[in-house]
Amino acid sequence: MIRKILGIVLMLGALVSTAVQATQAEDIKSFTLDNGMKIMVLEDSSIPNANMYLFWKVGSRNEVPGITGISHFFEHMMFNGSKKYGPKMFDRTMEAAGGANNAYTTENLTVYTDWFPANALETIFDLEADRIEHLDIDAKMVESERGVVASERTTGLENSNWRTLQEELKGIAFRAHPYSWSVIGHESDITAWTLDDLVQYHKTYYAPNNAVVVIAGDVKFNEVKALANKYFAPIPAQAPPREVKTVEPLQKGERRTYVQKASVSTPNVMLAFHVPSTSHEDYYALDLLSSVLSEGNSSRLYQSLVEKQVAIEVETYLPMTIDPNLFYVMGVANPGITAVELEKEMISEINRVAREGVTEKELEKVKNIKLMDFYRSMETINGKANTLGTYELYFGSFEKLFNAPEAYNKVTPADLQRVAQTYLRRANRSVAVLAATEETDE
Repeated sequence: MIRKILGIVLMLGALVSTAVQATQAEDIKSFTLDNGMKIMVLEDSSIPNANMYLFWKVGSRNEVPGITGISHFFEHMMFNGSKKYGPKMFDRTMEAAGGANNAYTTENLTVYTDWFPANALETIFDLEADRIEHLDIDAKMVESERGVVASERTTGLENSNWRTLQEELKGIAFRAHPYSWSVIGHESDITAWTLDDLVQYHKTYYAPNNAVVVIAGDVKFNEVKALANKYFAPIPAQAPPREVKTVEPLQKGERRTYVQKASVSTPNVMLAFHVPSTSHEDYYALDLLSSVLSEGNSSRLYQSLVEKQVAIEVETYLPMTIDPNLFYVMGVANPGITAVELEKEMISEINRVAREGVTEKELEKVKNIKLMDFYRSMETINGKANTLGTYELYFGSFEKLFNAPEAYNKVTPADLQRVAQTYLRRANRSVAVLAATEETDE
């Protein structure tokens, strides 16, 4: 069996190696404009399309009490008109050129994605430059989008037990760091942002010196550089944003919270453990541990909870993160199972990994999954652009992307046991329970 597994690993390793060789570190060309904007270019003529990813180094970690949720708000505002392209014109112009777009906000970043035929490259530069430098923060539009975001917060929390629990859990797990609030922000802050708050936030965080741009596809480096100098270079740099200096104090004991929700049919339990940032050497072991615990029907938590009808479902989540963050484990109880019973079984399985470790077979299985995921991410120009930017910002350099397969392969069963013992322990644990009624003390 071990020989068979090793054979699969070698085969997958060869596939991944082929994918990486198709795009090597030296294929990535970059330059930095005088205003501080870094632009990375990957020429790939496999299809006559291209994409532009704009990674803005701003998320909920950059907010302060009173303006929480403002980073996510700009994800909406950036599509609502600027000097040259008025309301709704950004999407209409892009669609007329055969393109499409999207955006997302996290605790750490706000990312805008444009996909388009390569011959529309200049149009995309024009669109992006206009909303970066000349976004129209119109009072009427602000109020309209404020209502959209407020509604999104309400319906999102109502419809998602995960989001409801995570918001409460972050609030007790973090005492000092801005990761303590959700990306969508507090309700009272959403209603209280002023026009001046919005103008200053956009000026500070949507400055060219706060961005990394990745362009991949059927483009030429010199063409991209010329267009960047024409459209992006004239945008003035701003004073660097304030640094996030807060370091979350060491948690010295278990913390607990309870959320009552009448519509919940069976209890939900979420555990969170403090872990290092993505750039830390333990990231790869923690990522593999997350998969050992919950990825697939042969995973530890599925076998011990779902197969034994303790839980309907169970999952883990390890976010990519700039600062130390949380490792999440969530379970949904089977009918007739109490929150106490579900929590006990979840913790028991986690402690078993810390006490006994994992097998070579388990580890090789999840390594195979990671290698295939990596291979798939490097198959398309979209995946390449997203992955390059992700590694540049979370790992400190896009070059570390090309070491990722080796980094995963180096992880041993002893490494998984060590990180489980180090981080997934009671004193470092916060617990949130969601149920229709709270259990009594008796």
